[in-house]
Amino acid sequence: DGSVQPYGLVIPPSYTEKTAGRYRLDVWFHGRGETLSEVNFLDEHRTQAGTFTPPDTIVLHPYGRYCNAAKFAGEVDALEALDSVSRRYRVDDDRISVRGFSMGGASAWQFAVHYADRWCAANPGAGFAETPQFLDVFQKEKLTPTWYEEKLWSLYDCDRVVANLRNVPTVAYSGELDTQKQAADVMAVALMREGIELTHVIGPKTKHAYHPEAKKDVESRMASLAIKGRDRTPREVHLVTYTLKYNKMNWLTIDAMTEHWAEARVDARVSDLAVTPDAVAIAIETKGVTAFTLDFPAGSTSFRPATLGRLSMSIDGQPYSGPKPRSDGSWRTHWLRNDKGWVEVAGAPFGNVKRHDLQGPIDDAFMDSFLIVRPTGKAKSETFAAWSKAEMDRAIEHWRRHFRGEARVIDDTAVSDADIAGSNLILWGDPESNAVLKRIQEQLPIRWGAKIVVGDRSFPAEDHALIAVYPNPLNINRYVVLNSGFTFRDYDYLNNARQVPKLPDWAVVDLKTPPNSRYPGKVVDADFFGERWEVRPTRKKADAGK
Repeated sequence: DGSVQPYGLVIPPSYTEKTAGRYRLDVWFHGRGETLSEVNFLDEHRTQAGTFTPPDTIVLHPYGRYCNAAKFAGEVDALEALDSVSRRYRVDDDRISVRGFSMGGASAWQFAVHYADRWCAANPGAGFAETPQFLDVFQKEKLTPTWYEEKLWSLYDCDRVVANLRNVPTVAYSGELDTQKQAADVMAVALMREGIELTHVIGPKTKHAYHPEAKKDVESRMASLAIKGRDRTPREVHLVTYTLKYNKMNWLTIDAMTEHWAEARVDARVSDLAVTPDAVAIAIETKGVTAFTLDFPAGSTSFRPATLGRLSMSIDGQPYSGPKPRSDGSWRTHWLRNDKGWVEVAGAPFGNVKRHDLQGPIDDAFMDSFLIVRPTGKAKSETFAAWSKAEMDRAIEHWRRHFRGEARVIDDTAVSDADIAGSNLILWGDPESNAVLKRIQEQLPIRWGAKIVVGDRSFPAEDHALIAVYPNPLNINRYVVLNSGFTFRDYDYLNNARQVPKLPDWAVVDLKTPPNSRYPGKVVDADFFGERWEVRPTRKKADAGK
């Protein structure tokens, strides 16, 4: 939205412009505070150093756009804050950790599993690590999600992608008497499935706070991990994801999936060719993956370009050969699965396919530059026009309320080529009232005239609305969204664990039921598009949750 967002920064006394070397950096995520405006955040960080101030360590305190557990725009804010500090100070990229307590512990869990290759260590304290079990324990709330809401929990539920913690050392902390100890307990059980015992420091007879002795124990472990630092090119890489939003780990990238919101996994291992020159160089095991890339930067492999031909590989137990290493020790190869097996290709899939940062759901369009495109024409239905205007006004208001920025609004007749190139377009109205939507409607997979037609289903446009996300036909590197802001609503503000997407890639809303604190009306049909952004066949009730 182009807004200025604050962050707090602790600079150690040893840091001067003349000091040699680079510094450890801890990212510390803050807890929940209902009145945490930008002003009192700045005031706090002028006077308080925070829970941990390790020697010779820069500590970054992201604002994270208020109190959203550093998800969605809050996630982007934390990454941008880290980039800002790294450009301005001598930060050691191999000694950056993610830490936090309470809501900040939840933030640390999700940054640990989604960006594990960026950190030398992770230290989540309390918080929550997933949605359903936490709300059951913390609020005695039994959730009854739709099938697509349950699938969308996978965007931020850390226990589902716990294997990614095999890539980053993790030290959890909880008070013995803290209800939010549940988060680490859930992750400990999940890690056991990977054969890993979670290091869980517990403050004796302590509720929602750091115990003094346990705090010393945690810091001792984190200091030791910072000394060792991050391994940029480990011999083993493990990546589990349910979305191409989080598709990279070290030298491995998942480029395409069998189906979004079902588990995709790659386990990759490099052999030691210096000891066994005839051995398989890299062994890959995949699940739910249809394309991947292996990319080792210059000087990062043990492969010997002068003596090796094409490298011997194993993919899902079958032998293949990869390209010869280059003279600088770099090595890159792309693979695509077809009906006959795996085949080496020239590059990652591109075009009108789901790919990283262009995979949905609707909420993903608000994790990058976006413009609210206001209609200037007259909608075919007055009922729809009133609903769309009210929902657009609500989206603008709640962006400010929840993500602390002013959404940029532009008339449909004023959208420029630069806007199309640089931003996701959030189109409000129907093809009659919004000039941009009218321009692209024939290139969308859902037809919208007198009826809204989705595959073999149709709904009268007089009293129904279409909500959707799709690659912009005018620029397939950006999204268009129809008639929606971020999809969780007022009810979900009461607990950060509820703040997950509530709608998939498209939905049809019956306007005879007015919007409420949970939904924009009665959702009569909704689904994800396929991996080529196509309308999927109608799901039978028995298949909806699969």
